[in-house]
Amino acid sequence: MRGAELARPEVLARVLARVVGRQPEIEVTLAALDAARHIVLEGPPGTGKSTLVRATADATGLPFLLVEGHAELTPARLVGHHDPSRVLAEGYGPATFVEGPLLRAVTEGAILYVEELNRVPEETLNVLITVMSEGEVHVPRVGTFVAAPGFTIMAAMNPYDAVGTARISSAISDRTCRLSMGYQDAADERQIVMRHTGAADSPWLAGVVEMVRRTRAHPDIRVGASVRGAIDLVLLAESLARLRSTDAHSAGVTVDAARAALSGRIRLHESSNATPEQVVTALWGDVFGEPAERGSLPAEDGRLGKAIRFPA
Repeated sequence: MRGAELARPEVLARVLARVVGRQPEIEVTLAALDAARHIVLEGPPGTGKSTLVRATADATGLPFLLVEGHAELTPARLVGHHDPSRVLAEGYGPATFVEGPLLRAVTEGAILYVEELNRVPEETLNVLITVMSEGEVHVPRVGTFVAAPGFTIMAAMNPYDAVGTARISSAISDRTCRLSMGYQDAADERQIVMRHTGAADSPWLAGVVEMVRRTRAHPDIRVGASVRGAIDLVLLAESLARLRSTDAHSAGVTVDAARAALSGRIRLHESSNATPEQVVTALWGDVFGEPAERGSLPAEDGRLGKAIRFPA
């Protein structure tokens, strides 16, 4: 698909079939592609940025290339490089050049998806600035490559204050449209967990999602868990229940699965005197009732309970 063919209701419907909720974000993304604009999706981990981009590429039929953003992503790794062994034998020239993902995307008219954009070194970002401005890439000793129709840079980034990230320069911001993606509502997150785990909707599942959502507003927690934490909690609970020949919804199973699934995902404030396990156990108690039944793993704070109640 090219041009106005991207902004069609049937294309939107295909993306919506793959993504839970997010209709406004999907519509803006398709509009950006249709208008030949580059776009940056900004939001915390676990908000479905990659899922949206992949579903959009599949629905539009555009070629798709993925680049993982990190400090070692050099311009040569992004654009391409000359094969040293062939250069020794043949000298520099087009035949010795190995295309990188950017050059492939330019020549194929593909979506180049850059993950973790604000972890990419500045010198590599400068390469993107040129191609976004001019629609072409110049490679010394090889030539100039003009972007084919459909070439689009779609990038995802965490909020700039996340660990290991930096502010994106105004030169990048001025050449992209920005789409903010926050966490979805509880109903959508339940649907995501059900889709990834096969679990049925239930008060217990609603409690799992609620506990994960509360990690994002807890006073001791600086960074909360995404919906991936709820997915792992459900899957762990189901497996633990089989090992223990008990119900996955039982108190001991749920709290042990919660500690394993969430304690490594949350980041506490430096001023907090609690451990991640203690915070998760307390959250479990707030949502489900008593902290844990006997036979569960230690909570580290000495509290052991007996009952479990589900939220209304």
